[in-house]
Amino acid sequence: MTVLPEFPLPRAAGCPFDPPPALREMQQEGPVARVRLADGSTPWLVTRYDEQRAVLADPRVSADIDRPGYPLGAPRPPGAAGSGLGFIMMDDPEHARLRRMVTGSFAIKRVEAMRPAVQRIVDERIDQLLAGPRPVDLVEAFALPVPSLVICDLLGVPYTDHDFFQRQSKAIIGRSTPPADRMAAMQALYEYLDELVGRKLVEPTGDLLSQLAARVNAGELARRDAAQIGVLLLIAGHETTANMIALGTLALLEQPAQLAVLRDSDDPELIASAVEELLRYLHITHNGRRRVAVEDLEIGGEVIRAGEGIIAAGDIGNRDPSAFGDPDLLDLARNPRHHIAFGFGVHQCVGQPLARMELQVVYGTLYRRLPDLRLAVDADRISFKHDGAVYGVYELPVTF
Repeated sequence: MTVLPEFPLPRAAGCPFDPPPALREMQQEGPVARVRLADGSTPWLVTRYDEQRAVLADPRVSADIDRPGYPLGAPRPPGAAGSGLGFIMMDDPEHARLRRMVTGSFAIKRVEAMRPAVQRIVDERIDQLLAGPRPVDLVEAFALPVPSLVICDLLGVPYTDHDFFQRQSKAIIGRSTPPADRMAAMQALYEYLDELVGRKLVEPTGDLLSQLAARVNAGELARRDAAQIGVLLLIAGHETTANMIALGTLALLEQPAQLAVLRDSDDPELIASAVEELLRYLHITHNGRRRVAVEDLEIGGEVIRAGEGIIAAGDIGNRDPSAFGDPDLLDLARNPRHHIAFGFGVHQCVGQPLARMELQVVYGTLYRRLPDLRLAVDADRISFKHDGAVYGVYELPVTF
């Protein structure tokens, strides 16, 4: 009997920026193979770029976490109906209906209007770094506060509550969090957002939660859905960008020639393409895009039956040599805009314009203003988030 590999797979010691070697071997053998999850289920893992885009765009697969066969990977606590993460784990037409209610806030023109405010936030945090003690943890002092301040302002969430919502977010996305604790953290964050929505039903303040509250008042949106959308945007709006800032900085510190490309340039196009390359190279969401087939379909020569789970492993998809030349090389001179770090198809990340803009401001400012930025500890002492759904580092001690 064939022993299936356990997913997620472990990274190689000493190669923290690369996908697990077993994923590369699977990709070389073929685009689709079975894996085993912690709950004993055996979904299909899609490892090649073209097949991943195809499956993520296929209407015969579902993102609904409550469908039988969805590759959750862990037992659901009793009463845990729904994901608590709003429309990203729903299918059309309800997914599209709810998503449309927030897309305007993440439109490119709207996001570009926010750029000066984000630049001020970044500069103020760097000013504090320059005035403060050294060494300093770049995660705590910069990478986490910057996107938290931005998403709080957009949503209308008090930044003074950041300790609370960051603690709940870490529990929710931690792979090792016991299911009951994850459910409790989700409930606590839901209740917090629900209370904020309730306030904005009475006293709107011009932010995104107030816009959702207005739809609740108009009978277009259930209050529960408004709160769940708030949970989704608050978690995704700070966790992913914070980890990209810190992990991207570490990757660049380990490759000084690439860091110099950003440090020595003020060309917006070069900075924007560098952001795309870092997104491709690091691809920090490592649990895969999870789906379940609702009809029989063929992917990469394999017939996937209705009710079988599917996982698109984007980290190895973004290292597919058929899509990206020399894919294991970090090369800020290329512009891999076709990467799938934000997913693909109707469920691709709604906040990607905001994430791109924030990263452009951060990567275009931090190394220029701190030209002597360097690690304050040996690289082998950095602790990586191998236990999280979002990959990054727990701390990044630096000096300058």
